[in-house]
Amino acid sequence: MQPLRIGIAGLGTVARGVLGLFAASAGHLERQAGRPLKLVRVASRTPRPEADLAGAEFSTDLGTLLHDDVDVVVELIGGEDRAARLVRDAISCGQSVVTANKAIIARFGDELLAGAAKQGVGLGFEAAVAGGIPIIGSLTRGLAASRVRTVAGIINGTSNYILTAMAEQGSTFADALAAAQSLGYAEADPTFDVEGIDAAHKLSILAALAFDVGFGMDGVFTEGIAGVTAEDIGYAAELGYGIKHLGIARRSDNGIEARVHPTLVPEHGMLAQVRGVMNAVLIESDAAGASLFHGAGAGAGPTASSVVSDLIAIARGEALKYRAGGGERQMLPMSAVQSAFYLRIPARDAPGVFGKVANILGANDISIEGAVQRERAIRINGDGSRSSWVPIVILTDSVREAVMDAAIAAVQAMPEVVGNIKCMRVEHFD
Repeated sequence: MQPLRIGIAGLGTVARGVLGLFAASAGHLERQAGRPLKLVRVASRTPRPEADLAGAEFSTDLGTLLHDDVDVVVELIGGEDRAARLVRDAISCGQSVVTANKAIIARFGDELLAGAAKQGVGLGFEAAVAGGIPIIGSLTRGLAASRVRTVAGIINGTSNYILTAMAEQGSTFADALAAAQSLGYAEADPTFDVEGIDAAHKLSILAALAFDVGFGMDGVFTEGIAGVTAEDIGYAAELGYGIKHLGIARRSDNGIEARVHPTLVPEHGMLAQVRGVMNAVLIESDAAGASLFHGAGAGAGPTASSVVSDLIAIARGEALKYRAGGGERQMLPMSAVQSAFYLRIPARDAPGVFGKVANILGANDISIEGAVQRERAIRINGDGSRSSWVPIVILTDSVREAVMDAAIAAVQAMPEVVGNIKCMRVEHFD
């Protein structure tokens, strides 16, 4: 019944959520852990006098956490450089570490896991992916007997909120982003979220654990949502699809594909029903089949719940010594990845244009699954003149990316095409 002595780095939103859990549920947490969880030290550059530290010693020096009265360091300061140094130093001092930092796990996971194994300590990072959804534990324990084929999901709540607002309220991307910022769902600089960087970090962690390979960001294709328009969302809906910003990782005989991008998914499928800031992760494996995990992907409460679950596991002696990847990290280039496609082609309103497009696709062995040709629109040219054109929207069957790139280049070169072709990938997980 010796307490697990805890030091927390940071006093931001998640750290205050952890403190709140300690204060509200101390008895429950002790019963779950089999021993008390005792907060002994807190370090943060910014003091917060209003925070209840439960008698813990406070310092603005992170180094004070590397003390022999701390069994486990909880890293909640964010960023990369300082956070990575603290985690490395704590492991070197023989302390277990719990972190919500997806960037340092994605980039340095193999090194940190090897260091933790050498020192005989634990490294917990359940909170690094999908907030309160227990996806790390599910991959490493619940599905450990299954060979995972696919991991796919909505793993950034900000992007999902924006796309949901565009679909349900008819908002532009700019207006939906402004609303997300006003509600605190998006930062003042939303680049990491809307450009897919945050999701790419998370996907690389899921891929490493799902496929038993090394961690790393190399080979993870990343595309944001800024180019998605309300027009695209409307056309997708006409064809029976919704648009989601997905992270997708698949294992094949030729290697692993890992990609983050806007994706058309069937509107009645599981992922299309995930709205607002919620997250969802779909795992397809040989023994367990398809499993969908859905829940809050961020926020003080859900993320703090995952942090404390790692602390409880360490207190129980379940050291969370995830094994570093044993397989080769052979990443497929996007040119070799295969999917169906959505194309929106702005073309002059002239006879035979659709037929010419179809002929080019056919010459590249690309089959058309569905198409929409809308009413005439007006385009303002660079010299101020007007010309009539029609948007041609096409869904294709599955094809390699390199083949589609060549076909799009040929269609784009047609004199009847009056603007840039919009292309998005289509996936059918169900």
